[in-house]
This record gives sequence, structure tokens and C-alpha cells, in this order.
Amino acid sequence: MTASITPERPSAAEGQRGRPLIVTEDEELLDDLLRLCATAGAEPEVAHGALTRRGSWEAAPLILVGDDSAARLCDRARREGVLLIGRDLDDHGIWRRAVALGADNVAFLPDAETWLVDRIADVAEGVGRQALTIGVIGGRGGAGASTLACALAVTAARSGRRTMLIDGDPLGGGLDVLLGGEGAQGLRWPAFAESRGRVAGSALEESLPELHSLRVLSWDRGDSVVIPPSAMRAVLAAARRRGGVVVVDLPRRVDDAAAEALAQIDLGLLVVPAELRAVAAAHRVASTVGMVLRDLRAVVRGPCGPELGDEEIAGLLGLPLAGELPPEPGLADAFAGGEPPGGSPRGPLGRFCAEFWARALADEGGVTA
Repeated sequence: MTASITPERPSAAEGQRGRPLIVTEDEELLDDLLRLCATAGAEPEVAHGALTRRGSWEAAPLILVGDDSAARLCDRARREGVLLIGRDLDDHGIWRRAVALGADNVAFLPDAETWLVDRIADVAEGVGRQALTIGVIGGRGGAGASTLACALAVTAARSGRRTMLIDGDPLGGGLDVLLGGEGAQGLRWPAFAESRGRVAGSALEESLPELHSLRVLSWDRGDSVVIPPSAMRAVLAAARRRGGVVVVDLPRRVDDAAAEALAQIDLGLLVVPAELRAVAAAHRVASTVGMVLRDLRAVVRGPCGPELGDEEIAGLLGLPLAGELPPEPGLADAFAGGEPPGGSPRGPLGRFCAEFWARALADEGGVTA
């Protein structure tokens, strides 16, 4: 349980990584706070009731003060980012001590453990601009959504941006295969199926296979694993906190896990081949996805004929047009030779992706029309 004394304010150290400071002589409380720091991926500085390092009070981005030490610290300079940690919900005197200390909040353990882990993890990871997150969905089977998702990620990574590619379609065969890295070392989705609450973004990134200068979360070759909505929410949120760009390959069927992913997507791309039957199938997908995703746009996969152009197809779907994706005849041969989708910046797919990112990242995170 937590309660606010003052309105929630951004910490002066927000956006910077640092070590939280723990001040307590209560060994049992210290053990609990060290455990919570480990869960959040933070290595704290510990002061056993007295501050031994000069400037540690002023420099720490977050200070966790045990209730046993509150009275001894009341003469310290007032600052943001101080939390008073207690255990006894019936101890009304803790509020007076919190005011005297200038604490932002009082957190009671064990009730507030999840909340406290989130606060510590924000400090450990830094709080900055979240990743621009793009979802790619096929209007029908074989539309080329997975190919486009890989090409977008490869193109973003080639430009030097931190990039993560997430395979949200368990029936898609695995994006690591498309990138030629099915044997690469690193974790796959089954390792995250039981994730609950907060997942540390840095730990997620470092655990995944690195292919073509980007990180990939894909499926393994074992039995199908159901990803609960809570795991999808936790993993995608962790990926977004790392900044840069995140590309998610989404299934056409919107189950609970896919709905969690769609809720964190900034812009969706619906890939539609320039065929009437494909348009009919894509219309059903757009109707379903559009109930969750506010910004969905059509990518028309050519060639387009004079009777059915890209703008006409987007109009039939009732979606803005993100662009026409021209055919790339040598794509299969390039893949056989070890080149990933979008690997050639001069190819039609590479040029399409580069132009897309130039528009999408025009204001460093905003999505332009």
C-alpha cells in the first residue's frame, strides 16, 4: 500500500540512471529492499543508519528511508525522490515522520512491493522517450507482413537506432528464421511466458539474440506456447522503455495477447496485396484491429493495375495510405544468400522502409501523416 503526501512530481534525476540509496538499520527491512532492488535490476548504495559517503543524499536519484531511520534524517536538505518505507499500517505516527523528512510518499511493505519495484526500475533504467512502436499486420495469409516487419527493423538498425523486433504471431514460423538466425544464442518467447509485473528493459534486451545489429524476440522450434496477456504487456512495455524503435509482427486474429500488444502500438501497418480478394479479407482484419488500434494505415503490395490502384484500395478499406510497396523480384535469392529482408538499401523494400522511417521519425518520435 502506498499513499501520497505531496503531488507526484518528476524527480530531479529523472531521465538519468543511477544507484538508489537505502538508509536503514533494520536488517530484515534491508534484506527486503535489497531483494526488491535486485528484482528491478538496480544495485543500491546502502547506509546503515548514517550517511558515510559525502554527497550521497544529494546525488542519489531515489532514496529509500526505513522508518527506523527517519527521525535521524529530518535535518537533511529537502529534495524530491525520498520514500519512507514502513510495515505497520496502524502506525499513524509515520505520517508525521514523513512530513518532517520531506518524503514524497510512504510505502508499506509487503503491500507496496510491486509499486516500489517499478519506482526502483525507473531509476535503474532511466526514464526517457519511449520507443516509437510500429505494428505490422497481414491483410490475408501470405501478404508479406513478416517480411515488411523484418525489413523495417533491419533498416532502422542500419541507421544506427536502437531497434527491437518482436514476433507477436506464434503461427508465423519465427522471425529469426527470416533473418537467418534460428540458431543464434538467446532467449525466445517461452522463456517469458510466465512474466508478471515489471520486466527490466535492459535485461530483456541483453537476453535476446542479436541479428543484423538489432534484437529479436521470436519463437523456438518446440511446441506452441500460449503467451498470457500479462506477459505480452510486460515484455512489450519493457521493450518500449529502452527507446529507439520497436517493430511488432502481429497476427491477424486478435486474441487477448494480441489486444495487449495493439494497445501499445503507436502506428499499425496493414499489408494488403493489390487483389480484390485480398482487399475483402483485409477489410475484416481492419474492422477488428481498428477497434483497438487508433492509427491503422494501409500498405499496398504491388504491382497495382490501372483498375485497382493503391489509393483506391486504401479507400475501399477506409484507411489512410502509408504507401505502395513495389515488388522485389530478387528477394528469394537474396534470402538464400543470407541477406535479410531490407538488407539492400537500394532495393525496393529497403527504399520503402527508409522513406517510411524518414516520415515517421521526422520529429524524433512523432508519427507524421
